[in-house]
Amino acid sequence: MANDSSNVSFGKPKATGAVYIAPAGTSVPTDATSELNVAFKNLGYISEDGLVNSVSTDKQEVNAWGGDKVLSEQTTFGETFTVNLLETNEYALKTYYGEDNVEVDGTNITITQNSTPLPEVVAVFELVLTGGRVKRIVVPKAKIADRSGDITYADGSAVMYPAVFDALPDTDGNTHVEYIAVVAS
Repeated sequence: MANDSSNVSFGKPKATGAVYIAPAGTSVPTDATSELNVAFKNLGYISEDGLVNSVSTDKQEVNAWGGDKVLSEQTTFGETFTVNLLETNEYALKTYYGEDNVEVDGTNITITQNSTPLPEVVAVFELVLTGGRVKRIVVPKAKIADRSGDITYADGSAVMYPAVFDALPDTDGNTHVEYIAVVAS
């Protein structure tokens, strides 16, 4: 097969939103284009850093006498999806601080910070690729377990909420599923 530059792409957010969260157990989409369940809430703008998908693994190796590597086995696997939430809106704040820690009364918002672990959610990331294609990444079991990034309040800098979603294995052992489709223009 020859190289094909039409398969090279940028990953841009969909104009209607790129990061959606729903409560654990919500039915997940099974394609790239069907409408999301109404339980999914758009978290708003994401920083220009975009979406970062990271995989980490460890391995155990066995060397024979004389130095030959004779066995290598993966011992751990982990996957994360990282975004910096730019909007200070109800859904971004409830995702970052926890549903029970954000109270919305009209246009007023009250946030309570505490050490309560955040709940598991379903995460969907929506992207537009070149060539009239769209990509949907579905994480059926996601959890923000790392909020150790800084929230900076400074002149000339947007307030960002750094969210690192751990992708946990579903009942089939999958941490995420990707769907790509060509859409009519």
